[in-house]
Amino acid sequence: MLVGPAADSAQQLIRSQTEPFDLVFIDADKPNNPAYLDAALKLTTRGAVIIIDNVVRDGAVTRPDSGDPRVEVRAVAGEIAAHPELDATAVHTVGVKGWDGLIVARRR
Repeated sequence: MLVGPAADSAQQLIRSQTEPFDLVFIDADKPNNPAYLDAALKLTTRGAVIIIDNVVRDGAVTRPDSGDPRVEVRAVAGEIAAHPELDATAVHTVGVKGWDGLIVARRR
């Protein structure tokens, strides 16, 4: 069982050459989402799905002046959009936690 910072756990999985995952769900500290995406790409192969949670933040991601570090999902969204092996969409959700959503990406 891996316990500790998510980035450390991901690197441990990469170093141990674990079998590729079909699904990776990222729901850790938002400023490190680009590092988690990089790790997810190393831990998956063609056809895998990568989901990143909490990406809408009540619409704050569309406001460039937002000082909320959790809004830095913009960086990972840009990386996903530019990655030649990923197709993705953002899904907006409404629930008890308010307005949020997730990115669902699939490796080609």
